[in-house]
Amino acid sequence: MGGSTATSGGVTWIPANGQATALGHPDTPEQAMLYLAQTVGTATPAALQERFARSAARMQDYLARHGLLQLAARAHAPDYYPDLPGATLGGRAMDPVVFDGRLLGPHFSQLRDPLRPFMVLGGMMVNTADAKHLLAVTRSFASWRHGMRLVARYAMDRLRGYHRGTRLVLGNALAGQLFHGVLRRGIPYWLGAGVTQIHTEAGAVQGVRVVRDGVVNEVRARRGVVVATGGFPWHAAMRTQLFPQPTGDWSAAPRDNRGEGIALARQAGGVLGQGAAGPALWAPVSILRRPDGETVRYPHLVWDRAKPGLMAVNSAGRRFVNESTTYHEFVLAMQRSHAQVPSIPAYLVCDADFMHKWGLGLALPGGRARQHLIDADYLVQADSLEGLAQALQIDAQGLKASAAQFNEAAQTGTDTAFGKGSNAYHQHLGDPAHNGPNPCLGPLLRAPFFAVAVYAGDIGTAIGIQCDENSQALDASGAPIPGLYAAGNDMHSVMGGRYPSAGITLGPALTFGWLAGQHLARQPERAARTAAAQAPSPTPSPTSTTAMV
Repeated sequence: MGGSTATSGGVTWIPANGQATALGHPDTPEQAMLYLAQTVGTATPAALQERFARSAARMQDYLARHGLLQLAARAHAPDYYPDLPGATLGGRAMDPVVFDGRLLGPHFSQLRDPLRPFMVLGGMMVNTADAKHLLAVTRSFASWRHGMRLVARYAMDRLRGYHRGTRLVLGNALAGQLFHGVLRRGIPYWLGAGVTQIHTEAGAVQGVRVVRDGVVNEVRARRGVVVATGGFPWHAAMRTQLFPQPTGDWSAAPRDNRGEGIALARQAGGVLGQGAAGPALWAPVSILRRPDGETVRYPHLVWDRAKPGLMAVNSAGRRFVNESTTYHEFVLAMQRSHAQVPSIPAYLVCDADFMHKWGLGLALPGGRARQHLIDADYLVQADSLEGLAQALQIDAQGLKASAAQFNEAAQTGTDTAFGKGSNAYHQHLGDPAHNGPNPCLGPLLRAPFFAVAVYAGDIGTAIGIQCDENSQALDASGAPIPGLYAAGNDMHSVMGGRYPSAGITLGPALTFGWLAGQHLARQPERAARTAAAQAPSPTPSPTSTTAMV
């Protein structure tokens, strides 16, 4: 239960929400629309952008009033292009409040586990604030107290028999809150049930065929059907057709997001959206292939790239990107560079001081064990930059020259080549305690040196079923298909393959899901009818999930 949401960072972008003004960031839908016009532009219809900008705060207020979802706005979280008209420096990005997973009772195990990098000690969830406290437990009493409370709570959870910690943060807290709302209201749900067909009659959706425990169930929808199965990041054919090449098994999204909802909606008359700036929501991903066959994909979102002392290079050993830019823009830069010189994979490079303070990808900071990552060829270590280049099989002279230029920029505080640390968003992710003129720029000086390879990964897809302002699927003529809706990454993104700010996947997913529900509730109710055929399905699809209303 929870899908991509449960494994995400959980940030939602809610323009003009009721908390923003109190935090010093007064906002209006018009200001948000201005910012979307600058960043999304004509990649999606202006009417769709306006519907989102005017509805997101209403959705958030509705869910909060009904006890379904509590979010807290960030006092300082700049939009990703903070110098553009309409941008704000805080207030729009909202996080789910900490949620007690014990409230789910025996259903807690049905909530999808978070990504492994979001947990420490084998199962304790931490957010960025927690991580900063844990890194400072020996330097601050407040951090020591915070860390001890986290560890004590986690220890009690394990002693009580939970398979992981029940203090939920990030996307797991968001999914947990919504799941709790389902349970409290007694709303029936099926797990392990694969939808194999959407039924239509006279051009209108009437229900679905569901295979559950080998039994075919014909489910009649009283008002309509919503497809929300997480997009197509693991649909190999669609990746080949729609993604820039090269591409591979680099998605950080759940592997069961295979485009099944999109395929079902297309069979029912829906069409893919057009005009998007790109097919995916990009993020550089490092990949650990464990000896037991498990593959761990770590998305380098906000923790390491912007910190002082990290440099990104291509196979020529040359920088090609502002390391503190957004994860989406980072991959776009990889793709542009790759057209000239091999840049997929690219390499994140740091020195011993950086590694001790910040870590690198799955390599944790401090003196924590990392030899297993070196043995697995995930982390590369060398006593010199020349040795590092040789191990990475990249140009040594290029790497040394790049490091020299990077170190000079660290001294002056100005990165004339790529502008690392040059705006409010970059600096927000840097190190405010850094002893230097730029919180994002630091030198590479002290051996050993380290590197990890990053690939042109994604955290989800942006192309989906074209929908109107009510989240109702449109057919090839642009007309709404009665009874068919799409939400989340199954809906063609209102952001059109752009990435204006943190939370621009979950914010629209919640908003258009809510709008779909509001529109469905106004439709005339059909007689409900469910029939079960006792013959097993010849083509079961147990991981498909489709919401039915």
